[in-house]
Amino acid sequence: MAFLNDKCVRVPLTQNIVAACAPFSCGNKDLDEFFAADYLDYAKQLMGKTYAFLEIDNPCEIICAFTVSNASIFTNHLPNARRKRIGKNVPQQKRDMIYPAVLIGRLGVNSKFLRKSIGTQLMKSIKSWFVDEDNKTGCRYLVVDAYNEEIPISYYKDNGFDFMFSTEEQEKQYRQITAPGQLHTRLMFFDLMQIAPAASAAGKGN
Repeated sequence: MAFLNDKCVRVPLTQNIVAACAPFSCGNKDLDEFFAADYLDYAKQLMGKTYAFLEIDNPCEIICAFTVSNASIFTNHLPNARRKRIGKNVPQQKRDMIYPAVLIGRLGVNSKFLRKSIGTQLMKSIKSWFVDEDNKTGCRYLVVDAYNEEIPISYYKDNGFDFMFSTEEQEKQYRQITAPGQLHTRLMFFDLMQIAPAASAAGKGN
């Protein structure tokens, strides 16, 4: 049984929900502050839309939350090998384009619900949402600027994401970062055609 799908409801995060629910904490101060207040400025500036999952029978606790916004992958900015990897399943006539994407800007799971596969369920829900036939816009990829730390990188890898750049040096050049040391975040992507209904149907027909 998938807890998020069966027991919870996805709703836009609002001031009323934040006020009515217990304080949300995912163990990351920056994320906690964002979901407590900063999400509102993002929404007002049309920079991102934040959603939360609430338990249907106990809607006073935010189970998890995430922010999404429109994005693009500019293939001409990528090293040749990565450009081919990202666009390998895109029809030839569509290559070397700006690919439509959705950026997962923030994502957090309530610390009270850790180790219950909520993070995996949340990512499956986001993926399914953007391949739904009722989705209002074309979206080929999910993109995330993940904290360059073991746990978040492993989380995204386990959920099928790959690095946009094969090395940190390539990514530093793209971002025009000259400071030495490890990057604070890494760009990663997921090709939604892996789970798109059209792709599934095509696979069954072969």
